[in-house]
Amino acid sequence: MTKTREQIELENNRLKAEYGELFDSVADILFQHDPIGINFEDNTDEYYPEVRTILPRLKDCHSAQDVTSVVHEEFVRWFEPETAGPKDRYQLPSEEIWKRWQEAVVNRRK
Repeated sequence: MTKTREQIELENNRLKAEYGELFDSVADILFQHDPIGINFEDNTDEYYPEVRTILPRLKDCHSAQDVTSVVHEEFVRWFEPETAGPKDRYQLPSEEIWKRWQEAVVNRRK
């Protein structure tokens, strides 16, 4: 079932409220590393769909390697294995995502 633009926007807003600046941080990390080559410099929301499926899975991660697996799995799901490419392509952005996740978890406990 395809979501409407309004449904997608509502989901983005819900996740932004739930995860705060982490939503935009993860989107920025993916945009900067651009693992599948869709950064055209003005489409900064291009990775929002993937962020929406990655963020809820981070709570089950215990390391940057776990995040790499999650991020790669989501890109394979969204874009097929050939487009997503090898898992190691996601290592650097996943390390940054893990760091931001850890910071967010610490800030939530304060």
